[in-house]
Amino acid sequence: MGLIGRTRHRGAGVCYLLGLALLGWLVASPAFAAGALAFGKCGSYGQAYDHSAESAAIAAARKQCKGACTTVTMKRACAALAIDLKNPCGAHGYAVKAKISSSLNEATRKCYEFGGRECVIRAWACDARG
Repeated sequence: MGLIGRTRHRGAGVCYLLGLALLGWLVASPAFAAGALAFGKCGSYGQAYDHSAESAAIAAARKQCKGACTTVTMKRACAALAIDLKNPCGAHGYAVKAKISSSLNEATRKCYEFGGRECVIRAWACDARG
């Protein structure tokens, strides 16, 4: 085997070892996959994503929302909130689903189901894996 052949094998070996090292780092690193969406009266909301713990995500979302807010959590998922544009203090809908498109569609559908006339997405968030 000539010099070029040995260099190729050595380069492939280095790439393989770097790939294994990267994979080990990714597996060993903490998973930041906790999120929350908080929503209150008249379209108020707060969102948090990519937190290391569910409790931290809930606290961050509630802090942004201010006031009495309902909070939903997401882990490897997406959450969406839809409100009635004509009456932001009226009908609303929310959803937590694995895909953002499903969350947006379901939240909008629920807003209309609860009496909304011009439902629009007010907020959405996905965690690191959603």
